[in-house]
Amino acid sequence: MKYSPGSEPCPLPFSPFKSCTVPRPIGWLSSRSVDGVENIAPYSQWQNLTFDPPMVMFAANRYPDGRRKDTVLNAEGTGWFVWNMATYALRDAVNHSAMALGPEESEFDHIDVTRVYSDNGDVPMVLESPCKFECRYLSTHTMRGNSNVGTVDVVFAQVETIHIDDTFILSDGRLDIPAIQPIARLGYFNYTVVRDSFEMRVPGSDADARAGLEGRAGS
Repeated sequence: MKYSPGSEPCPLPFSPFKSCTVPRPIGWLSSRSVDGVENIAPYSQWQNLTFDPPMVMFAANRYPDGRRKDTVLNAEGTGWFVWNMATYALRDAVNHSAMALGPEESEFDHIDVTRVYSDNGDVPMVLESPCKFECRYLSTHTMRGNSNVGTVDVVFAQVETIHIDDTFILSDGRLDIPAIQPIARLGYFNYTVVRDSFEMRVPGSDADARAGLEGRAGS
């Protein structure tokens, strides 16, 4: 099976595109509007960009009527947002926070989590999430699609503060990812959860390359 998505209809009943780029880390992003309304929503188009300094991005498709997502507007308006790691224990809250609400309503009022506030920007964060990034807004790049919903706003930010729950730090200083059990987006309505891991080291890599791949502090 093959087809050209720009010129041919998909021969399958469901598009395989999103189901091929998997698993996708979830950007469970909390923010605050300039009017003080608190927001949290999951984005499956989220990724880190570089580490020196740490920078991240998320992409938010627009609504069918062309409106931009609240998280984009809030990041631009206040200059801050927070990434909260989505875990298996928090899966119901993550799912419920995806509900479509008006900009005057807060998703936090509909989910069972504890709010704490960031050092920067007074942004609400999920206490129960084991890892959190306080992100300072840098810029937005808009990519026009063939429709309003196909148009995407890509937001870039720099991570200014990182929060880690000490419970999940191993004795050697690494994170215990299988214990955290982060969830990730698959295609359709499907998700996956990380419960185990395996190690592979690049043959012949020098000390600098190994330090970079391993993420050694100061590297």
